[in-house]
Amino acid sequence: MRDHDAQPVGGIARRLAHILTTRGIDPAAKLTDAAEPTPALQAAEARIPARYQAAVADHPAVVAWVREVAQAGRPGPKGAPGIAQGRSLLIVGTTGTGKTHQAYGAVRSLLLAGVRLRWKAITAADLYAELRPRPGHDGERELMDLARCPLLIIDDLGAAKSSEWTEEITMRLINRRYNEMLPTLVTTNLGMADLRQHIGDRVASRLTEMTDKVILDGLDGLDRRRALAAERRSNVAVATPPACTELAGSAPPTAVSAARRHGR
Repeated sequence: MRDHDAQPVGGIARRLAHILTTRGIDPAAKLTDAAEPTPALQAAEARIPARYQAAVADHPAVVAWVREVAQAGRPGPKGAPGIAQGRSLLIVGTTGTGKTHQAYGAVRSLLLAGVRLRWKAITAADLYAELRPRPGHDGERELMDLARCPLLIIDDLGAAKSSEWTEEITMRLINRRYNEMLPTLVTTNLGMADLRQHIGDRVASRLTEMTDKVILDGLDGLDRRRALAAERRSNVAVATPPACTELAGSAPPTAVSAARRHGR
């Protein structure tokens, strides 16, 4: 991954903490988890892929974003806050560093904080597949639904094959959300220089302005999935008892072994 515009994680966290403080929000305050799963969280988990149904947003910049959105929401029925206009996140990292995990974890954290939330999640490849013109399908209506959704996850932006058509679709979607200041969680394997080349200058410019960048380096720079797989293999090896083997000298020597010892 190349990213000449990358900012240190600590710098982003400090900037977010400063923004929260100026708004009267304590950046160190912990979000209170519900004692029991809320109906909204239970409904959401039915839509979250099985692999991410227990995802936790634990990156400092993502946690700060969740806190800001949760505390800035507009009061709604029964006093529960609804998601408001706000900043977006561009979650950048190489394959396996936990980008999708953090995005779904952010959704779960908002629901645990009691935020009324309508959200959608889609990969960039599925986005283009769903909106591609075909008989009997209203792609325009689906695009507008995604563009107006209060919170949208766009996973793996830049991973799908690009064309003039995909660039136009991406531009229309991002531009609508940019104009309406709707929170968007975008994950990508590409640094901004490569992403700009893939999605075009206009989209990249809007993403740069509307998002705070979160850079995931993984576990000491390793693929998180490979690290977890290695840990599972290690646990299996520890849990498996060694095969029973006969100790040397525990049985009388055979004629063949005795002959070998005496050079015969």
